Amino acid sequence: MEAKLLIKGIGFIILMVVGIPGNTFILFRFVHLRLKEKKLKPTHIILMSLAFVNLILILSQVLLQVLEALGMEDLLSDAGCKVVHYTYRVSRAMAICITGLLSCHQSILIAPPQKHLIFLKQKVSNNVTWIIFVLFCLNVALYPSRIIYGRARRNVTVSLFTLHLVYCDCDFGNYASYILNGAFPVVRDVVVVGLMVLASLYIVYILLQHQKKLMGMRSSDKDNVKSVEYKASRAVTLLVALYVALFGMDTSIWIYTLSLHNVSADVNDARIFLGPAFPQRNP
Repeated sequence: MEAKLLIKGIGFIILMVVGIPGNTFILFRFVHLRLKEKKLKPTHIILMSLAFVNLILILSQVLLQVLEALGMEDLLSDAGCKVVHYTYRVSRAMAICITGLLSCHQSILIAPPQKHLIFLKQKVSNNVTWIIFVLFCLNVALYPSRIIYGRARRNVTVSLFTLHLVYCDCDFGNYASYILNGAFPVVRDVVVVGLMVLASLYIVYILLQHQKKLMGMRSSDKDNVKSVEYKASRAVTLLVALYVALFGMDTSIWIYTLSLHNVSADVNDARIFLGPAFPQRNP
């Protein structure tokens, strides 16, 4: 086996070893909680949905990357390519959107109990399932290109505007289609991650404000309170920073891809590796 394929295989196997058991455990945990208590809290619904799309994300692409690195060839037909890559794009989009929803929901929950915020808390908490469903419908509608242009890889001439994916090609045919199908997801992702960052900064702000309000406590408690608030705000900051850094790398590679013609499979492999990597580090 070539060194490049070996490194590629090891990297994607690590993603599988970490991602599949972890997300499966979370799913079963919340299913058990649902059966036991007959109802899930809104935060639990978001986390369960996030674990599910993360699992689908890994199974729809990472598994194929491992099989290819092991030397298995021509596993997908045209129909298989359309289904697998459409599923991958939608699940990746949902992982980002649900993570953004999680951060926004958490920021709303810890917000001061003002009248308009209480109304917002109730509306969001009572309609979490519907919000996730709407996000799913929007993302499903955003990726018809993977069905229209996706096909199994063949030894035939393709246009310059082709993405070479594992076992498959996605030939957009012309520059306009190539750019439009690439630009819209970038805009959506940047908006969602931007909202997530703002929500997380608000959470840090609320935690620090809470710490200040408790400064009147006796000195023996001050250090403990400060430590709890500081650790919480630091954890939020580090998680968001890591998420944004990995997301930024993924998006930068995608924008770089849009500036090229007939991009090599290695560049897309790097994106596919980063795609499942940063959703596993949810703020």
